[in-house]
Amino acid sequence: MKHYIIPVFIPHLGCLHQCIFCNQKKITGCQTPVTANQVSTMIYERLNTINQKRWIEVAFYGGSFTALPENIQNELLAPASRALRNGSIHAIRLSTRPDCINKDIIANLIRQGVTIVELGVQSLDNHVLTSARRGHDSQSVTNAVKLLKESGIHCGLQLMPGLPGEDWVSLIKTVRQAITLHPEFVRIYPVIVIADTVLARLYSQGSYQPLSLEQAVARSAYMKLVFEQQGIEVIRTGLQASAELDNKTNVISGPYHPAFGELVDSYIFYLMLAGFMEQKWRASEEKLIIRHHPQDCSKVRGQCNNNINKLTAAYNITKATLYADSSVKKGCLLLEHHGRVVLFNKNLIKCI
Repeated sequence: MKHYIIPVFIPHLGCLHQCIFCNQKKITGCQTPVTANQVSTMIYERLNTINQKRWIEVAFYGGSFTALPENIQNELLAPASRALRNGSIHAIRLSTRPDCINKDIIANLIRQGVTIVELGVQSLDNHVLTSARRGHDSQSVTNAVKLLKESGIHCGLQLMPGLPGEDWVSLIKTVRQAITLHPEFVRIYPVIVIADTVLARLYSQGSYQPLSLEQAVARSAYMKLVFEQQGIEVIRTGLQASAELDNKTNVISGPYHPAFGELVDSYIFYLMLAGFMEQKWRASEEKLIIRHHPQDCSKVRGQCNNNINKLTAAYNITKATLYADSSVKKGCLLLEHHGRVVLFNKNLIKCI
């Protein structure tokens, strides 16, 4: 069953700290706090347009939901809780800070019907967290995940490659530590420079350099590969495209791209193709046949056929022929060489 999210944005509501990268009003376009009546209207209007055969969730994004007073939390959750009880929706999720989770907060969330909590973790490197002015350390993340999992609430982590002070070593340590927490899912949001933030000031002063698009794709692809090889679902890479993010007065710099997730998947397919070439290709061969799931065609080719052009140039392939084949699973490739067919998938790419 396909998922459908009814998003409710509460930008900066409940936030205890002003992180250097954050300006949620610029990202969401929401300038005023949402009310319970507005939440109710949003849910009602969306339900009237949704195919009811879908799995429907109401999701509270932005802000620090569980840092709000309990009565305000319950007031905002009430319309979603009613919809859950009457069977109009299937789940309620929200995002919050890891240091705003304790047993009492969790007990209240369970009473309201919340079953999924996403933690804004960003990094598990304490130096990076301090530089980002997050106001919590990595131990807060470990404690919050433990409490949520013990309560039966599904837990997800939001990570932000490219924060000040992060390098490849720091990123790899964050990924490895995140894996030990066994979250149900992960979101990956590479850092972009949003107007009217401390990070924007640092960028203008030359004190911060964001990742290039190519660097962000490579780091996000690494993260996605490692998490998925460990059975942890990556539900998004890159911010959801919007008119606000497409506005250059809002996004000053950084690796924003409206199809960032597709770029990451395409990069992973190139790694699969290159991995096959390194492991299986024979110098005497010049032709390659690539079979893929029909829905993966553009990702295998890459933007402007970039993957195939790079591959043929790097390995002296005279002809690479692609075939859409519905018998091939999504995310996999069947590669024909020297009269044999080799199945290649993400798990055959070795990661640190």
